[in-house]
Amino acid sequence: AKKWLDAHGVTYDARHIIDEQPTETEIRKWHQASGLPLKKWFNTSGVLYKEMELSKKLGTMSQDEQYALLASNGKLIKRPVLVHGDHVLVGFKEEEWASLLG
Repeated sequence: AKKWLDAHGVTYDARHIIDEQPTETEIRKWHQASGLPLKKWFNTSGVLYKEMELSKKLGTMSQDEQYALLASNGKLIKRPVLVHGDHVLVGFKEEEWASLLG
């Protein structure tokens, strides 16, 4: 994603969400702006997700519990997260990013 941003001359502020975890308030706001199901915010291919067996647990967790869980560890959040004005994209899909930033 950074290479794509740089190649297209897009200026950005990078935040390493594993070191600088988003707050629960930020995650709630971003989730609502993204329009995605909350499950799409989880890094389902991550080691921590698998170790915690979240594929078995998310279905029984409330949305508040899921927000708290995402805010507890940046490794649980699917990356990258692009926040641009009122728009939020999760994961890198070149077409989406080009449409939003182009």
